[in-house]
Parts: sequence; C-alpha cells; structure tokens
Amino acid sequence: MRDRQLADMDTPDAGKWPSPSKAWFAAGMLALANTLAFVDRQALALLVQPIKEDLAVSDTAMSLLYGLSFTMFYVVVGIPVARLADRANRRNIVAGAIFIWSVATALCGLARGFGTLFAARIGVGAGEGGLGPAAYSMLSDYFPKERLASALGVYQMGIYVGGASALVLGGLLSTVVPPSSDVALPLIGSVRGWQLVFLMLGLPGVLLSLAMLLVPEPKRMGTGRSDPSPSMGELLRHLKRHWQAYFGIGIGFSLMILVGNATGAWIPAFLQRKYGLTTAEIGSTYGAITAICGVGGTLIGGFLASALRRRGYERANLHVALVGFTLLIPVTSTFPQMADYRAALALIGAMTFLAGFNFGGGLAALQELTPNRMRASVSAGYMLLVNLIGAAGGPLAIALVTDYVFADPARLPDAISIVCAIASPLSVVVMLIGMRGYNRAIAAGLPST
Repeated sequence: MRDRQLADMDTPDAGKWPSPSKAWFAAGMLALANTLAFVDRQALALLVQPIKEDLAVSDTAMSLLYGLSFTMFYVVVGIPVARLADRANRRNIVAGAIFIWSVATALCGLARGFGTLFAARIGVGAGEGGLGPAAYSMLSDYFPKERLASALGVYQMGIYVGGASALVLGGLLSTVVPPSSDVALPLIGSVRGWQLVFLMLGLPGVLLSLAMLLVPEPKRMGTGRSDPSPSMGELLRHLKRHWQAYFGIGIGFSLMILVGNATGAWIPAFLQRKYGLTTAEIGSTYGAITAICGVGGTLIGGFLASALRRRGYERANLHVALVGFTLLIPVTSTFPQMADYRAALALIGAMTFLAGFNFGGGLAALQELTPNRMRASVSAGYMLLVNLIGAAGGPLAIALVTDYVFADPARLPDAISIVCAIASPLSVVVMLIGMRGYNRAIAAGLPST
C-alpha cells in the first residue's frame, strides 16, 4: 500500500517538462562535469609506471591509490549528500562537488610521497561522491521516462570522453615534459612531470563549478515543494519490496564496472609491459579508442533503449543492457592474450563499446524503479556498490593476482584475463536475477516519473 502511495506521489502534476533546449543544455553540462571527473580519475592510470618508480611502491600499493583512496570518502560522503539532494538544490550540490574534487586534484600535484598523494586522492573521491546521485536525479526531472535512457547515455559518455582526454592530453604532455623529469614552477618549486599533469587538471574544474550555476534546478516532477522526503524506513521498505531488481542492477553493474576499472587502471601498464609502448603512444592510441568506442557505445545503447521504449517495449532499458553484458564475456578475457598489440587494441575497443552500451538503459531502469524523492538516495546506494566492488575491488584484484599469485609484474596480462573470466560471467548471472525483479515491478506498475 505504501509503495502505491509513493507511486501516486510521483504522478505528473499540471507542470510541463522543461523545454528540450533547457533539458539538453543541462544534460550537456552534467556530461561535461562527468567528463572532467573521469579526466581527473583516469590521469592516474596513465601515470602508474612513473609514479610507481618515483615512489618505489608495488602494484598493490598503486591499486590502492587508484581505487581504495578514491572510494573511502566517496562512500562516506555519498549517502548523506544524496539524502540532501532528495530535498535540496541539486544544481548547487553538483557545483560544490566539482569545486572540491578539482582542488583535490591540484593537490595531487603537490604530493611529495605516497601518503600525501593517497590523502589527496581521498579528497578527489569526496568531491566526486556528490556528482552522480544529484545528476541522475536532475536528469530524471528534465526528461520523461521514454527519453531518459538517451539523456543518461549522453551523461555517461563523459566517462569515455574524460578517460580519453586524460590519456591523450597526458600522452601529449609526456612528449614535452617526461613524467619522471623535474620541472621548476614559480612559488611551488621543483615538481615531477607527473605532478605537473595533476596541477594542470585542477583549474578547469574550478571554472566549470562556476559555469554550472547557469543550469537551472529542475522542478521535481509529480511533487510539490512542501512534499516531505520519504523517511529512511520508507526507503528501506521500498528497496525490500523490489529487492531482486535493485540487487540485480546494483551488483550486476558493480561486477561489470569491476571489469572496467580493473582493465582501465592496468591497460596502460599492460601495453607498456607486454608490447613496449611508450606513454605517448599509449595516450594517443588507447585514448582515441576510448573516445570513439566509449562515446559510440553510450550514445547508441542509450538512444536504442529510448527508441524501443517509445515503441512500447517496456522492458527495453534493462534488456538492452543485458545484451551488452553478455557480449562482454569473451572479449574481456581474451584481449590480454593477443600476441600483437593491434589485435589487443581492437578487442579493447570492442570491450569499451560494449561497456558504454549498457549504461543508458541500465541507469534509466534504476530511475524508473524509484519514486522521485528517493532517486538520489537510491543512486547513492548504487554508486556505493559500484565504487566499493568496482572502483576499489577491480584494480586491487588484478594487482593481488600479479603480486601474490604470479609474483611477477610481467604476468599482468594473465592476471587481467583471470579476473575478467570470473567477474564478467557473474555479472550476467546477477543481471538475470535483476531482470526477474524488474519484470515484476513493471507488471505491478512503476512510478510515472
């Protein structure tokens, strides 16, 4: 009964959806914020080798720097900020989050040791923890459900534009200022080339945080200003009622993202160790593949799910994602075993396309399941899972296999294959559980916005 009341609370009121121009402007700005977030995140992956050598640490330590340090405060901050986003101005939360992580990224460039770099990465995670839940909630109030997957696909393409930008720009910069060289800066003094990359990445984010104030806070569709936010008890009862759907989407995407973060963190080092490619070569080739295949996948997957949804295929969002999940299984475990780097890069391109293909529909399904004033909180729970399991677990899993199973950095390709061969099939199994719950929720009647 309570679930039906929450659904009724989300019935569209007399207010109209924002105009397409306003909605797509907001989607573009949020995609730009997501792009910058992943520039800051992926820059570290490109610089694994020079940072590792400069700080004299192991692969496992670097995996903690890439995953655990970022996730620690992301997890702590995510839920409270999301609860705030369910009742307060989400645009301001996004602007503040961008400012915080951009300053923390610049502080990475001032780090003089592993401990200070780890602390600065915690700050990056704390800032980025405020972006996703607020952005998902905003987009759900800018776009009706039959177009939401397209908008979320545009937003998620920031992952690949950002990752590619970090690789390409980092690669180009390394040709001018080698990562292990010393650079003298006014007021700061001498820094390494890899530190300069982080310092340069901080300024654009500060400017974007100000530009984000141009995006209007959208009206919460189906709710009034005085409508109370559901209590934590109501939220938990809603999650319990649809536990199969939420479990399948949350854990399924967490496992897929585990594969994505595991490979994304270690592909630059893999290309260096196995094929002898330089940082500049990796930045240009892998960066271009990430941009073209990742953006293509997110846009095609999101717009395909929306097109099928408009044609009356109610289950399209999650079904489209399941196709991508399934096709990822053979690709992820075979690319590290290719004898020629060009064959490996071709499979990496296919993997990147298929990973992006899943996001628009999968995230739209998550929003469909959830009443309006629960969306930021549910999105934060989703992001908590994908960051704990995916962002922290993926890079660490490969590093542990490399350091403690093989005890040989040259066996990195085999470690990647093993982790992917386990996680990719499991993601499909869990998504099938989620599909059953999703189908039941559709049959029972989803919230209308």
